[in-house]
Amino acid sequence: MNWRAMTATGARTLYPVHRLHGVILLLLLLATLALGMGNSLHSRLLWIGEQVWPNYYLLNPDATEPTCNLSVDIDKEVQRRVAAYKPDPDDLFSSPPNPEAIRKSLQSNLALCEQRHLQFAENQKHATWALGVFKDIEQGLADFLLKNIDLTKFLFIGMFAMAAAISALDADHIALRLPRNRAEWRLSQGSQFVVNGLMLLSLSAYVGRLQASPGAGDTIILQYAWSLVFGLFMVINAIRFLFVPERMKAGSLAMSSGLVVPLYCTMGLIAMSYFFFVDGYSSGLAIYFGMMSNLSSMFINIGLYVLVGMMLKQTRVPELLLNVLKPFNLPAPMLASVIIFATAFPTAFTGASGIFILAVGGVVYDELRRAGAGRQLSLATTAMSGSLGVVLNPCLLIVVVAALNKEVTTTEMYGWGFWVFIMSASLFSFIVCKTEGNWKPRPAPGAVRAAVRELGPLIPYALTAAAVILVIWVVLGLQFNEYSAPLILPLVMLAVVMLDAGKAGQETGQSRTQAFFDRSSSAASDSAVHIGALLALIGFSICLGGILERSDIVHALFPESLTSPWLAMMVIVLMLTVIGMVMDPFGAVILVSATIAQPAIQIGIDPLHFWIVCLVAFELGYLSPPVALNHLLTRQVVGETEVLAAERTGSFWHRYQRLLLPLAVMVPTLLLVAFVPMLFYAL
Repeated sequence: MNWRAMTATGARTLYPVHRLHGVILLLLLLATLALGMGNSLHSRLLWIGEQVWPNYYLLNPDATEPTCNLSVDIDKEVQRRVAAYKPDPDDLFSSPPNPEAIRKSLQSNLALCEQRHLQFAENQKHATWALGVFKDIEQGLADFLLKNIDLTKFLFIGMFAMAAAISALDADHIALRLPRNRAEWRLSQGSQFVVNGLMLLSLSAYVGRLQASPGAGDTIILQYAWSLVFGLFMVINAIRFLFVPERMKAGSLAMSSGLVVPLYCTMGLIAMSYFFFVDGYSSGLAIYFGMMSNLSSMFINIGLYVLVGMMLKQTRVPELLLNVLKPFNLPAPMLASVIIFATAFPTAFTGASGIFILAVGGVVYDELRRAGAGRQLSLATTAMSGSLGVVLNPCLLIVVVAALNKEVTTTEMYGWGFWVFIMSASLFSFIVCKTEGNWKPRPAPGAVRAAVRELGPLIPYALTAAAVILVIWVVLGLQFNEYSAPLILPLVMLAVVMLDAGKAGQETGQSRTQAFFDRSSSAASDSAVHIGALLALIGFSICLGGILERSDIVHALFPESLTSPWLAMMVIVLMLTVIGMVMDPFGAVILVSATIAQPAIQIGIDPLHFWIVCLVAFELGYLSPPVALNHLLTRQVVGETEVLAAERTGSFWHRYQRLLLPLAVMVPTLLLVAFVPMLFYAL
């Protein structure tokens, strides 16, 4: 794997291209996109109907004339009913009817009848064939959305099955190290086979419990769907265990071979060991993993964001943006600082830090190396380029936090998150410029004019994105914000890829359609690998978090005798950092919401302060060993060869800069964010 591969022309991918699988996954994601926009489309249809036909909600093209009588003589009807009264000898409380009460009832019925006739007459004025067609479309869409509320869950399971199967076929599940020989390959595949088998056992136990519960039919169907998925994974693992790729050389297991076991397998083994042998809760793995079905819309959004990132990689946009900086001849330390500031905002738009690294990390690493940065600094900057933006608008992680915790809002978190980002990015710039030296830029004459000229090629992309957002707003009434971003951005990127495909087609001789198909299918193929790996990691992170939820660990850390917010914050900082080290941030947020958040808030920690600390601790966690998820993803995009070739000479700092620099930035940031605000409310 070559780090320069990311800047090659044409469709760009680091993995085998499964075009058929990619197209199927793309169709699944677009189906979920259409379903997600269904409510907006229905609301827009109702708005259009009201604008074209006043009182549209009351109009019915199939209405029939009311059968009630408008020519009722009330006085005669009252006399008739009074005269028709016959006392009942068996009824002790029988009494003659009250003429006044009968009169009021008849008058009320007559008024209601008149209203119905007026409505029918008004309805007939507008009951045209056009209203009938429009009403059929609007009500048909409403019925479809109501009947298919659970369809999203099955689309999510299908997306996960397709993506994780491709990850298993390509052996691309996230691990601390790749297999280097046939024995390690079989260890990796065998561990996946065992964990998937344990999940099947847990699903079987859960189905047994559900069958004894009335009204659990829909949930049982979901468990059968999950059973088919994990059964498929076991078949793939068995085949890959028996048929080892030829590129794998003969060899034996070593002390470090355990690093090739995918992280989701390690989490699954730990969680299942606890549920089986400690808690006696054999269905625990299935129940906690099944939480993903209940939050299927959120995890589908993760898949859509991954698709956005992979499509961004298929365009020239990242390179064109970096071209704007080239006229200034920025030295490596200054370029690294600018990249940290500049990439935080795209990171927020791709939903999570890992997605941005997978999409643009290769280009970032490439430009830093060209500017003269050492491998250690380039690796550190690439890993951090996808982390500092998780506190900025419209990052999905904050939307998830606000959805699960009503004490905070996205507006509050984005507002304070911006200043946290400014502090951490400024601290990064200070440390890099101080330790690297040679940070002053030496722009060539006319650098500003040259940079402005480099903005020219970006204008068509900006106009295309703006046009798509405008069309969606006009057609669907859907404004671009943190909630609609996962739905709108994939359409924006499809349009951008189409635009870029036309320009690339002129260079390669391909038609625009063929170039677009190649790039979009390559993006979907890469998306499948990353979606499968990420969602498997998130799912088993939730299972691992189940141990924390079902054990007494939280009660031990937050006993009733603990009343000091300062001491509680110390415990929270350590605990959240450890959670961030070993868990995916989305799974970690679900875990923290269910376990730590409420005890901490009850002790006296401000909810907004708690969640900002939580996000910063997660940033530190996935930049920190032993897992260091962002470093693992950086290794995936730049290649293991580049990581192994990183400089091992010089001072301790320069030998381990890729690990130490993120820690030097994020540890002080976390401590400042955690304890300085408490001076204003916890003294």
